[in-house]
Amino acid sequence: MHNQALQTLKSVFGYDAFRGQQAAIIERICTGNDALVLMPTGGGKSLCYQLPAVLLDGLTVVVSPLIALMQDQVASLEELGVSAAALNSSLSHDEQRDIADRLRRNEIKLLYLAPERLVQPRMLAFLQHLPIRLFAIDEAHCVSQWGHDFRPEYLQLGQLAELFPKVPRIALTATADKRTREEIIQRLHLQQAECFLSSFDRPNIFYRITPKDNPRKQLLDFLAQRKGDAGIIYCLSRKSVESTAEFLSGKGIPALPYHAGLDNTMRADNQKRFLNEEGLIMVATIAFGMGIDKSNVRFVAHLDLPKSLEAYYQETGRAGRDGLPADAWMVYGLQDVLLLKQMLSNSEGDERHKRVEQHKLEAMLALCEETRCRRQALLAYFDEDLPQPCGHCDNCIDTIETWDGTDAARQALSAIHRTGQRYGVGYLTDVLMGRENDRVRALGHQHLSVFGIGKALNEHQWRSLFRQLVARSLIDVDVEGFGGLRLSETCRPLLRGETTLLLRRDLTPQTKAPRSASQASQLVRADEREMWEALRTLRRQLAEEHSVPPYVIFPDSTLLEMLREQPEDLDDMGEISGVGARKLERYGAAFLRVLNQVEAPAAKPTPNSQDLRHELVTLARSGMTPEQISQQMQCSLKNVYSLMAQAISGGLLSLEDALDLPEELLGNIQDAFLEGDGELPSVASIAEQFTPQVEEGVLYCVRAALQAEFGGIA
Repeated sequence: MHNQALQTLKSVFGYDAFRGQQAAIIERICTGNDALVLMPTGGGKSLCYQLPAVLLDGLTVVVSPLIALMQDQVASLEELGVSAAALNSSLSHDEQRDIADRLRRNEIKLLYLAPERLVQPRMLAFLQHLPIRLFAIDEAHCVSQWGHDFRPEYLQLGQLAELFPKVPRIALTATADKRTREEIIQRLHLQQAECFLSSFDRPNIFYRITPKDNPRKQLLDFLAQRKGDAGIIYCLSRKSVESTAEFLSGKGIPALPYHAGLDNTMRADNQKRFLNEEGLIMVATIAFGMGIDKSNVRFVAHLDLPKSLEAYYQETGRAGRDGLPADAWMVYGLQDVLLLKQMLSNSEGDERHKRVEQHKLEAMLALCEETRCRRQALLAYFDEDLPQPCGHCDNCIDTIETWDGTDAARQALSAIHRTGQRYGVGYLTDVLMGRENDRVRALGHQHLSVFGIGKALNEHQWRSLFRQLVARSLIDVDVEGFGGLRLSETCRPLLRGETTLLLRRDLTPQTKAPRSASQASQLVRADEREMWEALRTLRRQLAEEHSVPPYVIFPDSTLLEMLREQPEDLDDMGEISGVGARKLERYGAAFLRVLNQVEAPAAKPTPNSQDLRHELVTLARSGMTPEQISQQMQCSLKNVYSLMAQAISGGLLSLEDALDLPEELLGNIQDAFLEGDGELPSVASIAEQFTPQVEEGVLYCVRAALQAEFGGIA
């Protein structure tokens, strides 16, 4: 089965090797067993059921929550030569009847259905007469009543186990903590399912969170380095969505609004434009995003605070699905906290549910004020340990200063208490800084002992301090009043002098560090730009001809590999990742013509090998795969493995950091090298045992690790 799966992976999907746990998941499904798959966005979840659907005789039914996602996946599969269809409300009666006839004739391999349609008695009765071999339940976290995307229709999917007892089921999600995973297993009756839990880490995403100063100016600064890139900007309110989209459009930046209050036609048109056009920005509420399959979203920006780390992780995860560098950028302030707490206070649900949501908001605030590596903190929330700082977030690359805020915090807490726990940050700052304005005089607060005791700090520093006190739960925002600050029980040890407080020092607007563009804004070098745009233009033309989004023709990662590898004929083109047999036949010649017509970019000056090794070690330790490192460093995969072997041999990199190899496979490779006595055999002498499933470069890395372990025997 493994060899057949590998052959299908290459011939249909255009990839040479499986990623992570894909091979084990596919093996599990093809042998008739259930599975629960937790895999980050962009990790290759869809392949885990699409490839078995191609291999298995009969029909695979995919439960998907959104029409846009269904249409996108169907278009992608048909481009690969795989027969697929979606039954949903957007189809006419005749179109639905035609799909039903094709299903009866066994002409369709994958059928996409929304959960509410699937559980209709008439649909279930129809499906029982079809040769169904697999049910795939996508976005399975929607079954969780504690989750942020709960959909009641998902609760009825448990009946599939009773109605189709011999049909295996695979449930897939990118965001599920332990409680949600347990709920998925319970409600979908997946007790016999094997759980495949991949890392939550998205090493290609650069995280930056900064306090709100002048959010629109901050946004323009961020976008200035990302002209022509597709992105999503999230706002908390519909009004903010529309005003931000209008503001950006007025600045010549192509932006569209999206929220649940828009006319259905306009909302659908804007989503279609975002999927089909290059370089558009969608400004949206959280109503937009789940199931959006656009692979080349280069950034996700938040102008307001998400309500939980689950929401933040899922929303930022829509960037960089193609594995290329992407940005997650956010500004936040105390006003966001007030608004979210008011929404929570006014929401339906019992007190227990509200307490859970409150804890989630506090965890989100803690990430914002974190002084250690953002990625370590984010993964720790999902019970995952990242031993070393990632080197790929703002806290890792910027100098984060801290200061002893104990005395200043006590002054702030005293000011809140003595003014009656009813005033906001602006007024409290006036009192602390001794500003005797009309409001202070009217309330007589110029006579308080705390009046003017905080002149050592400026207004920016006081605002930062109050924000961090809220994030640490030392003070709370009164949502029932007018957003005034109140003391919480947890501040008592600080007031009594029993504990100290170390705070993060925000850079003031005048002293902010110069902007540093992330890798996402430097995807293509200046000398490559002409050919890159020519390839994108051809892709756009072909997409219009075939009525599919451009990334369905080829994702950016495939175009980038064409650009760098410069294939000379169809055989070379067939070796490019993402170019399967069907796409090679359809589009290979056209892309070769463009590559031959546009003058190839001049070779980039080569850094010395020591610099390259240092960069590689940093990227490998951050969790990037060799393929991702190859794209990041703009060098061939062969060179990456060569540098890895050198770094391992020199003790700069461990084999575990370099490669994610299954334990059994690693043991087999090591045994092959250690079979004889004395010297280790050459890679060439054992390569045949592991071809084609193992890259030759992997063997060099394992040999280098053995050399280092056994004292450098050659």
